[in-house]
Amino acid sequence: MAWVYLIMAGLFEIGWPVGLKMAQQADTRWLGIVVAVGFMALSGWMLWLAQKQIPLGTSYAVWTGIGAAGTFLVGIFFYGDPSSFMRYLGVLLIISGVVVLKLA
Repeated sequence: MAWVYLIMAGLFEIGWPVGLKMAQQADTRWLGIVVAVGFMALSGWMLWLAQKQIPLGTSYAVWTGIGAAGTFLVGIFFYGDPSSFMRYLGVLLIISGVVVLKLA
């Protein structure tokens, strides 16, 4: 169950940068702040649950890896962030590092 919590924590981790992006616009400022704080709380709580059974370094790397890769993709698909081979390669390297940590 700890790995389910950790994956959920990583997915919730994607939500708070999106909330901060929403908060950049005056008409969605307060909604964005609420979204960011809510997702931070959910993500942190799920990470806390996962760390009861998963080592600190592994859980943190997986959590941030899911968050970084997911936020990268949300940025490209929903916010028009730049997309290039090197950027995708960088995210692939992050994911590869997380997989190696899990397997080690």
